[in-house]
Amino acid sequence: MSTAVPSCKGHRYPVEIINHCVWLYFRFSLSFRGVEELMLERGVAVSYETIRRWCTKFGQAYANQLRRRRPQPGDKWHLDEVFIRIDGTQHYLWHAVDQHGTVLDVLVRPPKR
Repeated sequence: MSTAVPSCKGHRYPVEIINHCVWLYFRFSLSFRGVEELMLERGVAVSYETIRRWCTKFGQAYANQLRRRRPQPGDKWHLDEVFIRIDGTQHYLWHAVDQHGTVLDVLVRPPKR
């Protein structure tokens, strides 16, 4: 299994633009049309269909790189339980962090009745 990033050779756009479009799509959970509009504001005319193809082709390699760069959670975890009100209804908020302050998980649930 190869972990090499797929080549952008033969594509019409420079590798920087392709990487930026894929980054925008995955980092901010935008639609393909949303990425298209953002790139148009920057003066780059690229269709949403092209962005979709790039995300399909380069997305997994990009996600693998992000996963490798993510800090590993510490060996000590802390779980905080807090009561909060959402729309006048009391809920439980659980917040899990490690000893470095990295947020591991957040869960909001209504109390059982």
